[in-house]
Amino acid sequence: MPSASQPSLRRTLGTFDGVAILIGITIGAGIYSTPQLIATYASSFAPIIGLWIGCGVFVFIGGLIYAELGTRLPHTGGEYVYIHRCFGPFAGFMFGWAQLFIIRTSPAAGLAIITANYLEYFVELNRWQHTGVALAVIAALGALNYVGVQRASIYQRVSTVLKVGGLFALVVLAMILIGGQESLLDTQAPPTATLGPLGNTAAALMLVVFSYMGFDRVGYVGGEMKNPRRAIPLSLIIGLGLVIVLYVLTNMFYHATLGMDGMRESVIVASDMAIKLMGPIGAGFIAVLVMISTTGSINGTMMAAPRVYYAMAKDGLFFKWLNFVHPKFRTPSRAILAHCIWGSVILIVRGTFETIVAGMVFAVLIFYAFTTVALFILRKQEVGGEDIYRVPLYPWLPGLYLAGIVALLVIRAIFEWEKSLVDLAFIATGLPFALIWVRRVLPILREDQSDAPLKD
Repeated sequence: MPSASQPSLRRTLGTFDGVAILIGITIGAGIYSTPQLIATYASSFAPIIGLWIGCGVFVFIGGLIYAELGTRLPHTGGEYVYIHRCFGPFAGFMFGWAQLFIIRTSPAAGLAIITANYLEYFVELNRWQHTGVALAVIAALGALNYVGVQRASIYQRVSTVLKVGGLFALVVLAMILIGGQESLLDTQAPPTATLGPLGNTAAALMLVVFSYMGFDRVGYVGGEMKNPRRAIPLSLIIGLGLVIVLYVLTNMFYHATLGMDGMRESVIVASDMAIKLMGPIGAGFIAVLVMISTTGSINGTMMAAPRVYYAMAKDGLFFKWLNFVHPKFRTPSRAILAHCIWGSVILIVRGTFETIVAGMVFAVLIFYAFTTVALFILRKQEVGGEDIYRVPLYPWLPGLYLAGIVALLVIRAIFEWEKSLVDLAFIATGLPFALIWVRRVLPILREDQSDAPLKD
């Protein structure tokens, strides 16, 4: 356990920072890399936009759930805190293990590769230079986070403003320039994917859900917010609202410009739309916008995820070395280093964006289910008192959200059972370590809890 003299994390973040973290993480490569893949699973634009709107509503409900969880337990660590509090140290450890070894480090690797891809629009890179650039991106953002959350939050604010402004500019320009062209929104073509109607829908849903991931990370920095009970719910509601609007509008103009066949033939759909509307200058603009988006997403995750490893180590459930706050910079510096090192290993070993992100969604949804159940438990125990944000229409909205998660997990397990087993295997690698750490710390936790009040 930490000593009384150990420095604590500095509370410097506000609502704007929370919105910046959410948007900065969520708007990464998803909106630029998944729409052309989703087009292969549908025959027309109508069901596709239905999926984007439906998933937007779905994750907005998730945001409301996380807002209440974050105000009931406004501590550094986010989901780890909720799962550990409600299901015990074993479940908390497995969540943190999955965070470090697949869920949060994989995006750092995958998005660094996308950053290097778009840099090639301006500079030709060979294979080794491409890998070197991607590793340098991780190292640079790691250094930025190492020397202070305030410095990292400045980049997060700037990148968020630029990426949101850039996407809005793209939408506005498309709205103006497409006026003189024939809209291709009504074009149709049989799906090229062969999983059947339900399987195609499930696969497309996974891609859309991946594009929306990021809203859950705001609670990770609760211990560094000035007023987390106010800032967390406002950050989630404002941030998610902006993301949903941007995603729906952007997809509408992708399809209006390129049509179903054009979407499927595209590899860089946003640049292809920009070239068609604005020429090479538009493609250069998109390349810069994507690099800002991807690095902002990596930075946002790096601001949030290492706090989970730190919180676990502080509870005695992870490597003791990670329970460290830098005396000068007041950051969980060793946890940040661990995040960067493992992200770099994944980048080198797995190699491509598609391979790196393939195993994320299924694993994340499992823990989304646990955190939703945690809301019911914390409500029943009245943790956090009365002066907190509460999910409206309880228990119907959280119940609907949980049912949706379970349905996605079941459908994916049926139609892509081999990939699902691989995802579970990644998580299961933590089981022997969980047995060691949990057995060692459980007597200490029981002793602490015996002296604790029944309500937080």
